[in-house]
Amino acid sequence: MTINGNSEYWESAEYLHLLSIPMWEQLSGRLADTLTDVDPTAGTVVEFGPGTGLSTDVLLDTLSPAPILAAEPSAALRAVLLARVSSRPDSARFTVLPVGAAELPLPSTIAAVVGMHMIGHLSPDQRRVLFSDLMPRLAPGAPVVFNVQPPDTAVEVPSWPPFGTTVGRLRYEGTGRAVPTGPDAVRWTMSYRTLDGDTEIASATADYQWWIVSAEQLAGELRDAGAANVRIDEDMVIAHAGGAQADR
Repeated sequence: MTINGNSEYWESAEYLHLLSIPMWEQLSGRLADTLTDVDPTAGTVVEFGPGTGLSTDVLLDTLSPAPILAAEPSAALRAVLLARVSSRPDSARFTVLPVGAAELPLPSTIAAVVGMHMIGHLSPDQRRVLFSDLMPRLAPGAPVVFNVQPPDTAVEVPSWPPFGTTVGRLRYEGTGRAVPTGPDAVRWTMSYRTLDGDTEIASATADYQWWIVSAEQLAGELRDAGAANVRIDEDMVIAHAGGAQADR
């Protein structure tokens, strides 16, 4: 999740995995569907911003025996990620480096690229350089999968009703709001709290800049970088390198 720094999620790391699980109950199947035609022997799978590893679970389950190389600069999120992945029998396939997407040393041959809930951490210039570097390394037909998040224009986003989950007797809740910081960026403020009954016993706040990019804009950037085929599935943008699967 964190791409341009390693401290933005320090205070909120306790909450992020728990509050992301419900979303991934539906998203994991959608992501797996985009990887159906991947040849797991064609190269390394690259993952940008795995956070606590909910997307990593999909890659490990779907793309065996491919090695996975991930970029996650947040030490707090990496701690959860490594604790979860290390308990898996196939953990030897997974390597995570403490760097952002723009700093990851890319493998020479890539079987698939996945970046969920992270693309807004990259500026337009960073995206352009990254996409141009990725495309020549993709195995024939290899997919590049990103998703986008609202808003798709730099507008104020008011706080939404808190959402949460209960573990033991404690309830963990979160909400968020955004304000524009320029014509193509907003600053998110995410607020979290822990409740014991009606009593708040802990809270946390995370602030980070988010570069605005719509699905259509992202698709265009991937085409400009050399993707042979690009499609949009709601919030997901799936590009393919030229080759066997590019025309599907």
